[in-house]
Amino acid sequence: MIRLAAVLGDYYHPHEWAKQTLETALNLVREDVQIDYCHPEQLPEVLRTKPDVVILFKENRYNPVDENVETWMTEELSLVITNYVENGGSWLAWHSGLASYPVEGSYVKMLKGSFLYHPEKQMIVHYTASAGNAVVPSSISFEIVDEHYFVDCDKENTNVFLVSESIDGKAEAGWFHRYGEGKVCCLTPAHNKDGLLNKNFLNVLRNCFNWLILK
Repeated sequence: MIRLAAVLGDYYHPHEWAKQTLETALNLVREDVQIDYCHPEQLPEVLRTKPDVVILFKENRYNPVDENVETWMTEELSLVITNYVENGGSWLAWHSGLASYPVEGSYVKMLKGSFLYHPEKQMIVHYTASAGNAVVPSSISFEIVDEHYFVDCDKENTNVFLVSESIDGKAEAGWFHRYGEGKVCCLTPAHNKDGLLNKNFLNVLRNCFNWLILK
């Protein structure tokens, strides 16, 4: 049995959409996956049980539209997360799992990238696989209406497997690397329910998971 822990959903991203997407993607490929859903404050306890993969689809801000914004990623928790990965864990930072985290913190340094901004209006975004990557087939190419995430990606120290393009420009949309004894994968799409359940995107998500569980 493969044990997966997932922290999903925030103010802008419904938990149920991410949950449906994740379960749809994984049910198509295998039946030996146990998914445990948890809250951020439960992560230290969850990580002590050494799940095979952790998926984060949640931004750092609890209340992004309030005057006094509260966040949950402390540097102490960031070190717990990086220690889990360094010692053989696998981590997927998915869409909002890249957003609003301290850029100088251990978590973002482990990811080797973070969300910068997206244009106000959603638009057609074209996603294309990088040639010869180890995560998704090079033939992957699809379009969805999405938030076009622009990111700060340390391309020299990671491996880009997916790129995005819209009328606003091009950006890295997926990258992967080893971190200590563990693995890290970052994926920027998708925001809308239709995009999340797009069959091509589900295939990308499934391939990310398969790479993460390969030892």
